Amino acid sequence: MDFTYDFAEINGKVPMIEFLEGLSLKERAKIFAYIDKLVELKNNGIQPKENLSKHLGGGIFELRVSFENRISRSLYFYESKRQIIFTHGFVKKEQKTPKSEIERARSIRKAWRGKK
Repeated sequence: MDFTYDFAEINGKVPMIEFLEGLSLKERAKIFAYIDKLVELKNNGIQPKENLSKHLGGGIFELRVSFENRISRSLYFYESKRQIIFTHGFVKKEQKTPKSEIERARSIRKAWRGKK
């Protein structure tokens, strides 16, 4: 069975979609291309390199996408070993991923799992 991906929906909202809607069409396309690359690597049993994806701790990962003048991060977790669930995204303003963004991803994951 292949890896698939989805976006967490909480209280009728999908934070990842809300993030994507705030980006340009070109930036959105690049994020979807990186998501497809992540899925392709996982389906071929290849661990993505840290410049694409990094484990942040507690089962939360970030997908790293650089644009011309800024950097975005899309946070996700694995569900049922073969499903990648994206919680939300943000444009990075600091060197390190803010703890508040990691906590937000954990909170979304908890709420998403609670509604299943």
